[in-house]
Amino acid sequence: MRMCGCWFLLISTAVSVFAQESQELRTTFELRYATQGGVYLNGGRDEGLQEGFHLIVKRHRDGDPSLAGRVIGRLVVTAITAHSAVCDIESSTGELLVGDMAEISEEDLQAMQAIQQSKTARRYAQVVSFTEGDPLAEEERAYVPRPPSPEVNRVRGRIGFEFNTISDHQSGTQTMQYGMIARMDATRLGGTFWNFTGYWRGRFTATSGTNQIVTLNDLLNRTYTVGFTYTNPQSANVIGVGRLYLPWASSIGTVDGVYYGRKFGKKVTLGAFGGSTPDPTVWDYKPNRQILGTFANFETGSYDNLRYFGTAGLAITRVGWKAERQFAFTENMFSWKQYLSIYHNLQADQLVPGRLGNTDSGAVISRSFLTARIQPVRWLSIDLNHNYYRTIPTFDLVLVGTGLLDQYLFSGMSAGLRLDLPDHVTLYGNLGDSKRNDDPRGSINEMYGLSWRNALGMGVNIDLRHSVFNGTFGSGWYQSAAISRELSDRIRFELMGGEQAFNSPIAGGLNRGFFLNSDLDWFISRHYFLSGGWNFFRGKIQNYDQLFSSLGYRF
Repeated sequence: MRMCGCWFLLISTAVSVFAQESQELRTTFELRYATQGGVYLNGGRDEGLQEGFHLIVKRHRDGDPSLAGRVIGRLVVTAITAHSAVCDIESSTGELLVGDMAEISEEDLQAMQAIQQSKTARRYAQVVSFTEGDPLAEEERAYVPRPPSPEVNRVRGRIGFEFNTISDHQSGTQTMQYGMIARMDATRLGGTFWNFTGYWRGRFTATSGTNQIVTLNDLLNRTYTVGFTYTNPQSANVIGVGRLYLPWASSIGTVDGVYYGRKFGKKVTLGAFGGSTPDPTVWDYKPNRQILGTFANFETGSYDNLRYFGTAGLAITRVGWKAERQFAFTENMFSWKQYLSIYHNLQADQLVPGRLGNTDSGAVISRSFLTARIQPVRWLSIDLNHNYYRTIPTFDLVLVGTGLLDQYLFSGMSAGLRLDLPDHVTLYGNLGDSKRNDDPRGSINEMYGLSWRNALGMGVNIDLRHSVFNGTFGSGWYQSAAISRELSDRIRFELMGGEQAFNSPIAGGLNRGFFLNSDLDWFISRHYFLSGGWNFFRGKIQNYDQLFSSLGYRF
C-alpha cells in the first residue's frame, strides 16, 4: 500500500508540473500602448519572448471567433524586460491600436517551445532503472547532444542595390545616385545572446549639380533603426549599439551610438547612453547634434491588471561639439488593463545665460506631453492630451503632410476620438485649443480622418486625413490621401499624396507644397525582388521629383 501511495504521489506531481508549465507558454500578446513606429506588448522575457522574435498582429470584432481575426501588421521585438516588450512595426495595413492581438510567428513559436522545454526539463519527475553495469558510464555512452535552438544563428532579411534619378526644378540640375539598401534580422549570433536587426539605406556614389537635394524618402529613411542588441536572460546587462531607440525612454528619439543598462532585480534598471541624434521627426531636431546621458528605470505590475513604467534621467547635448543643452527628462506610463492608460514625457532645461540666446538662468520646463486614453469597449477610444513647448520646435517641416508630426502640431489642450464602424471603417479625429503666452486669444486646432481596410472587399486600404494647426512653430493645414493594395502574394503597391501649407518662422514666411510618393514591391521569385517608385515634391522649401528603383536578394 505504501508503494502504491509513492507511485501515485510521483505521477500526480509530474502531471501537475506538466500542466503548470503548459499554461505558462503564451503565444498571443495584447498591444497595450502604441507610439509612432512601435508598440508595447503585455508580455516579456518571463512569458517566453526574446529579442528578434516576429509577431503577426490581428484584429477581432466583437463576437468573431479567434480564428477570424484580420492580419493588419507584423512586428519584431527590439527591446524586452521581464513583463513587457518593445516592438518595431515591420509592416501594417493601418494604424495599430491598443487591444489588437499579436501572435508569435510559426518559426519563433518553435524557438519559444524549445526554450521553454530547456527551462523545465529537469523539473519533471523521472523513474530510472538499470540491471547491470555502471549507470554513470552508460549515461555518458548514451548521451546525445541536443540540437541547437532554432533561434541560434537564424538570419532573415534582404539586400538590394538602388539607382536614383532626381530632377531639381529650381536650379535645373539633375542628380544620379547609386546606393544600397539592407534589411536584416539575425538572432543569437554565433550562439551568443547578441542579435542584429534593422534597416539601412545609403548612397555609395552620386553625381549632382550645385544644390544638395534632400528628398522625402531621404528624411523617412532617417527614422529607421538598425543595430546590435545584447539580451541574456541569465545576465543583468542590456546593451545596444547602432541607430536604436532607448528602450526605457523612447521620447529621446533614435540615437546613433550605444546604450547600456544594468538590471537590479526585476524592477530596477540603471544605465547610460550616448551618440548623435539623426531622427528628423523629433521636436528639437538639429543636424550634427551629439547627446550623452544617464537614466534610472522602475517598472512594476502587470498588463493584466495595474502596471507602472517610469524613467528619469539627465542628459547634455552638443551641436558641432559646442555646448547646447543640459536637461533632465522623465517618461512615465500607467495602465489598468485595456480600459485606461496614461503617458507623460517631460524635458526640463537648466538655462545658462548667453547660451543659445538665453538671458535667464535656472531650471525651466522645455517640453511636456501628457495623454490619457480611455477605452471602455474595443470599438471606442477617447484621448485627452496636453502639449507644451517653451521654444519653437525644429522638426523638418517637409514631413508635415506625412502624419509623422501630428503629435507636435497640436499645442495646448486637445481631445481625440477613435470609432471602429462595421465593414472595417474607422473614424478618428482630434480637436483642441491652442494658446501661446503672447496670444490675445486661443485658436482651434483640428485633425480628422477616415481609414477603410479592404474597401468594398477589393483588398484596398484607404486613409484620408485633414488637419488645421496653429502652434509655437507656426500655423497652417494639410490634407493627404493614402492607398495601398497587395495585388498578389508577390506584388504590393502603395501611393500617398497631398497638399500642405504653413506660415512658419522656421521656413521664413508662407510655404505651400504638393507631394506624391509611390512605391511598388515585386517579389520576382522566392529570393529575388524588384522595387521602384516616384517621389515628387513641389513647394517653396524644395522643388524636385525623383525616380528610384532597386533590385535585390532576400534570405
